[in-house]
Amino acid sequence: MGAVILKDQKHPFQAMAITSAIVSQLAGGPLAGVFLGKWIDQQISTHPTFLIIGLLTGLGAGTYGTILIVRKHTGDR
Repeated sequence: MGAVILKDQKHPFQAMAITSAIVSQLAGGPLAGVFLGKWIDQQISTHPTFLIIGLLTGLGAGTYGTILIVRKHTGDR
């Protein structure tokens, strides 16, 4: 016998997809910023400057992306 899904009930895979999207935003943004900042630092010989700028930019972008995802799925626009 199959599971009964009510109209108001969300599919469990949707929750897993939202969770993985949030985690990838929060982890991917800072990682990309750090790697890009480190590469720029190596190119122009300014050791920690662009690494820190990249980290902060990545944190901001990841947080903003997470806010957009949550707003989209909660209906708050």
